[in-house]
Amino acid sequence: MILYHGSNMPVSEPKLIQQNRFLDFGFGFYTTTNKGQAMSFANKVVKRQKEGKRTVSIYEIAENKAFESCSLLWFEKPDEKWLDFVSDNRLGRYMGEIYDFIYGPVANDDVYQTFTLYTAGIFTKEQTLEQLKIKKLYNQLVLASEKALSYLRYVGIVPEEEY
Repeated sequence: MILYHGSNMPVSEPKLIQQNRFLDFGFGFYTTTNKGQAMSFANKVVKRQKEGKRTVSIYEIAENKAFESCSLLWFEKPDEKWLDFVSDNRLGRYMGEIYDFIYGPVANDDVYQTFTLYTAGIFTKEQTLEQLKIKKLYNQLVLASEKALSYLRYVGIVPEEEY
């Protein structure tokens, strides 16, 4: 499996760094199989941090071996279980099992308003899931442990001319 990580610099040696905000799948190193999504995130990081240049790092992972050896939480689609998990993480109140890998849809900027309306109690769970069905959701694979990171192999960066 080829994975991408968007940033403002190459990340040849990924590390688990405590985030200063609550993210969809909690603590971990976030990657995606969608190069365009990683490029978009790289642009956002450069704008937010006002330094560096947009960079998408490329990785390989032998997912069969990694997923068999590690704990994995896998969400096929944005269903009720996924919504509860993402909502709890974004609110900083997830207290469940800790996994090495977490895979599933991204609750990106396109669905931020839907999530806000849900967490504010304006949308019901059913309304939220219905709204999410019409959104194009990409995926993310979060490596949430040193064990998971040990299966990741850095390949290089996406050439500038591809942006």
